This record gives sequence, structure tokens and C-alpha cells, in this order.
Amino acid sequence: MEEKSKKSRRKFLDRGLKIGVAGVLGGIGLSKLSAKFSSDEKVSTGETMELMTTDGTIVEVDTSEVMEVSHDHHYSMDYNVREGIPNRKFVMVVDLAKCKNALKCQTSCNKNHYITGDNAWIKVYKMQESPDTAPYWMPTTCQHCDKPACVTVCPVDATFKREDGLVLIDNERCIGCRFCMAACPYSTRVFNWGDPGQEVTLNLDLTDYEPTPEYAGKPSKMGTVDKCDFCPHMVKQGELPHCVTACPNGVFYFGDKYEDTVTNGEETVRLSKLLKDKAGYRLLESLGTEPSVYYLPPVDRLVEFEDGLQYYKEFESVEKPTEE
Repeated sequence: MEEKSKKSRRKFLDRGLKIGVAGVLGGIGLSKLSAKFSSDEKVSTGETMELMTTDGTIVEVDTSEVMEVSHDHHYSMDYNVREGIPNRKFVMVVDLAKCKNALKCQTSCNKNHYITGDNAWIKVYKMQESPDTAPYWMPTTCQHCDKPACVTVCPVDATFKREDGLVLIDNERCIGCRFCMAACPYSTRVFNWGDPGQEVTLNLDLTDYEPTPEYAGKPSKMGTVDKCDFCPHMVKQGELPHCVTACPNGVFYFGDKYEDTVTNGEETVRLSKLLKDKAGYRLLESLGTEPSVYYLPPVDRLVEFEDGLQYYKEFESVEKPTEE
């Protein structure tokens, strides 16, 4: 089990631990028992394997009873981009006890999405409820709500919600009215007042590039709205979002709510157990937006708050390029 947990940080869908495969016997997981459904006589190998039933019970069976089921997570490029990846519900968990404002998540996101200036999709805030309470660092990103207010107010259907839980923006449709920015209670959207600049686009090959709302890995258009997209172009290849892989402290967990599994690249855990054991919560729950991002309280911290002060810049989300 330890060996599996140390697999590549980037391959999370194809290499989940047994504890994170919620549907092993229900058709969603990687394997299924075949002896009871086949008239073929099985020859015992004497070797056993542990599997999880749909109710969470670990059972031990002979390897001859297990049949591998093809489950390719490298989804077809021709699936409906606006509908999303079938039978998935992507979620994120942010462990505030681990965050020290290293800003590696923000740097990686900016680099891979060609973001400059104040337009960072991930912002890390210095939080303190009162002078008598302890301060802590809080990364914020798009909440990918199940009932998103931004989708409701968009007049041109540029902002839309997919069946797999992702809320995306079609920059080709966006008219820059910014109604979605006004409607978002989390203030996570940004507006592209200008082009990224030559420092971003100079060595960028845009040959035969066709914009698509699932791949924001190219500079966005001036006059349109942007936000975190959970890196659907990465997820489709069975890889983790950039912020998850870049974080040195394992702050971000990403996974599938239907499989009840999330991972930060180093460990894979059951989502429901993680939220229950560590009192997980969602931001502004009373609004009824049903966010897909959960937070774990900053208790039993692994790092000192003061360690992150050296990188903190109030009211400045991204270091701006110097003018010569």
C-alpha cells in the first residue's frame, strides 16, 4: 500500500489506492469479481488480493476470482466539451493546516495559463478573524459551484456548468459584460483588460491553435473574463491540476466525489472520511451555491504562519513585470 501511495504525483485516476476505489465491485472501479457471474471453473492460485466492497468493507479473495476491467481515463478528444467527462464529479479539498504561503501553486498556475499582472486565478490571503485569534493562510480559487450564480446571469451562455462539476468560460462567446463577476459571491473571477504582453507570447507557438473552453493553457483574449478551471486539459489525460502538483506541502487534494476519492499526489484518501475526521466545510454555505471546493480548518498546523510572511504582498496577487 505504501508503494502504491508513492506513485507519480501526476497520475491520480489510473493509480488510486484500494481505499480510494469506492466502486470496485460496483462497476466503477478497476476490478470486479467474476467467478459468481461466469460458469467457467476457476483454478485457485493460492495468492490473495484485497478489494473493497461498495459498503466500504475490505475483503480478501483469491486472485483467480478477479478479472481486470478496461478503464481508460484518457478520454476521447471528441467528447462534448460543454457536457464534460461522463460519470465524474470533480472536487477539491484545501488543507489550511498545511499552507505556508509558498505561492508555488500560484506560480505554476500563472506559468501554465500565461497569466500576468493582478489576474492570478489562485490568491492566497492572510486571514485573521479578530486580534484575539490566530492568523492563517487561505488559498482561494473558483469554487465550481453546483448551483453557480455566474451561469445564471451570463446573457450569452459563455459561462456554463458541465455534468462533471466544472464551471468553465468560453472566451469566444464572452462579451466582457462582467455580470458573472458581479454575481460571484467568492470574487474569484478576473477581467482581461489587456493582452498578456510580449514577455508571454514572444516564444509561444499559436500555429493551428483553436480556442476551446476546456483548455485555457493559451493566453486569454482581451476584454474577456477568466478564472480557475480545474485544468480540464490535464484531468482529461488522467493528471492532476497544476496547483496540486506544484504545492510542496500537499495542501490541495483533488479527485472524484462519485468514487469518494481525493489525492494530493503523495497520499490518496477517502473524501467522506477526510471531511468527517477533519471537520471539512465549504465557504458561504448559507448562500446555497453548493461549492465543489472544501476546506479543512487550520488546526494542528504543520508549518508556522510566520514562515509565509516573506512572500506576502498585501493587495498584490502577482508580482508584476518590471518596466525598463
